[in-house]
Amino acid sequence: MTDAAASPRPPLIRASGLTKRFGTLTAVDRLDIEVGPGEIFGLVGPDGAGKTTTLRMLCGLVDPDEGGAEIAGYDVRTHPDQVKDSIGYMAQRFGLYQDLTVDENMGFYADLFGISRAERQRLLPRLLEMTRMAPFRGRRAGALSGGMKQKLALMCTLLHRPRVLLLDEPTTGVDPVSRRDFWVILQQLAQEGIAILLTTAYLDEAERCGRVGLMHAGRLLRCAPPEELKREFRERGLMVRRVGATEAVRPEKPTLEDVFIAFVEHSAEEAR
Repeated sequence: MTDAAASPRPPLIRASGLTKRFGTLTAVDRLDIEVGPGEIFGLVGPDGAGKTTTLRMLCGLVDPDEGGAEIAGYDVRTHPDQVKDSIGYMAQRFGLYQDLTVDENMGFYADLFGISRAERQRLLPRLLEMTRMAPFRGRRAGALSGGMKQKLALMCTLLHRPRVLLLDEPTTGVDPVSRRDFWVILQQLAQEGIAILLTTAYLDEAERCGRVGLMHAGRLLRCAPPEELKREFRERGLMVRRVGATEAVRPEKPTLEDVFIAFVEHSAEEAR
């Protein structure tokens, strides 16, 4: 008899054929992804690749032209309220109130989510400890550093205990120490079973993800763990032209940036 506990858990994020057009521009082109509980999935690509549009469709903020998506088993189009209850969405510019303190911002979002006083007293100390923000509870958000603002935004996003986190370039403009702290927090959340889908333009940061999707011009070029992508790069004998180099090289230890550039160039050659 098969042990039911050993069977894989269903994905908390699922997109199938997700497509969005703006006029003649196809921003997202037939995207298929799944993210399971406890997984950190990185959607990687340059500006204009379609990353933010993808997250906005998964949140229900933008309707797809084709395909569909589910969050925690709920169809994004037909069950928007259940989807909103299941996700924590952190946009590139999260709506913090600059004149309110850390405590006041968290209180505002707790009211917005309808969180009881008892639940706040249980949850807030844990979030403050996790983010190391307890010494700054009385500081106005406008006086926080970039990294602290992102931590506060994440705390506000987590107040209603979402099962899914959608984070749009959460560490852009954040100092290296705060970036490291932010990733420690994300790994803790993943260990608790939260499914995390984040976008990033930092290829070194994407190395920390369990899987990455390499996205370019609206299309998902590859989707696999970073080491598998590097292995494919080596096995296929791909080459890459690095900045300042006159000729393409075949690095013995490719970075994820090498892999991404090589796949983009190979995709362009196939399209010609």
